[in-house]
Amino acid sequence: MKNEMNLEFSSVSENEAFARVTVAAFIAQLDPTMDELTEIKTVVSEAVTNAIIHGYNGEAHHKVYISCKLNDEEIELTIKDHGIGIPNVTEALEPLYTSKPEMERSGMGFTIMENFMDSVEVISNPNGGTAVYMTKQLSKTKTVYN
Repeated sequence: MKNEMNLEFSSVSENEAFARVTVAAFIAQLDPTMDELTEIKTVVSEAVTNAIIHGYNGEAHHKVYISCKLNDEEIELTIKDHGIGIPNVTEALEPLYTSKPEMERSGMGFTIMENFMDSVEVISNPNGGTAVYMTKQLSKTKTVYN
């Protein structure tokens, strides 16, 4: 199966839940396990929150973009912003790193994404935005309830 959806929404924190639920509803057609669904919802939350808080500094007049492609049992998920970018992606990928310590951010967003997805690639340009490309292969064994 090949299927794709694209989503664009305002960079307000209330839309994080909307993005999470929308992606979950779209991937439901692949019949993911509850754990897989929870993991994907979590990475969407982390990436969208990063775009809003870090990419756009919480300014609501910008857009966040999500693309989700389904290829057989694999999910390709891209979350982009056109914000301030990440000056040092290698540093940003380190566990506990945060550019907003005053907001008590945990600095674990990218680490969570890397743990829950099969691959994570972050491409960012100063003042040119950030794109997070992620893939996840769903398990082939599903629980059957009678």
